[in-house]
Amino acid sequence: MEKSERFARGLKKLQEIDGEAGQKVIDHFDSFSPELVRLTIEYSFGEVYSLTSLANKSKEVVALASLIAQGAVAQQKVHFNGALNVGCSVAEVKELILQMSVYAGFPRCINAMNAFMEVVQERRKQGYTDVPGATAPDEKKTETADRYRKGAEALSYLDALQVERMETYYKDFAPEIVQYTLEYGFADIHSRPGLDKVYRQLATVSAIATLGNATPQLKFHLNAALNIGITPPELKEAMLLMTVYAGFPAALNGMNALKEVLAERK
Repeated sequence: MEKSERFARGLKKLQEIDGEAGQKVIDHFDSFSPELVRLTIEYSFGEVYSLTSLANKSKEVVALASLIAQGAVAQQKVHFNGALNVGCSVAEVKELILQMSVYAGFPRCINAMNAFMEVVQERRKQGYTDVPGATAPDEKKTETADRYRKGAEALSYLDALQVERMETYYKDFAPEIVQYTLEYGFADIHSRPGLDKVYRQLATVSAIATLGNATPQLKFHLNAALNIGITPPELKEAMLLMTVYAGFPAALNGMNALKEVLAERK
């Protein structure tokens, strides 16, 4: 296919998703590195973003999770705009950022929340009316035993045997890691109602694939994604998006993990 066709398709997709924020990035580099502008539009948007297994909202969830995992604040701002443009509510994006505290740590979560707050304030000044969305209730006085149970239920929704595996494996060495995983990772975060479980799993897979240092956990969450109804083509497309946001090595490793998971499930 001719580059001009890819460029036209990519520019249309970029404008559809990122709008003015994406155009500012193009304008910034156009005189200094037109090659970067052309490659970004032709490949990132003309090829990868133009795939059709994932809806635009899912694509932006995948992109943001990867960028937050990397701490790429400037690029996050572009895609915070994109996420709001394609149907994410403000509350959903906040939930996505909070979830990244589990997979990328609190510093990157805090930096991302600061960046998102700036984007929301800027959009408000520009006259955008973004959907606020439903904010999850703040459960300040949940007892520890209830948090453990609630977290176990949330993890078991993804894989019915995983809690037992973790308890058996860590009970004599580090039972605290099971406790904190269930109580914080799954009771406090994954159980929050502000973001659909499908988006939560896409974000988790994206973040872990981006980090590139946790293949067992990536395979677990790929399995979990399949368990809750995310399809192999959707997961393949998420891994292809990694070529744009995390690089080809991360994408290849993620695709290998998915291939192994699908073979094991047979």
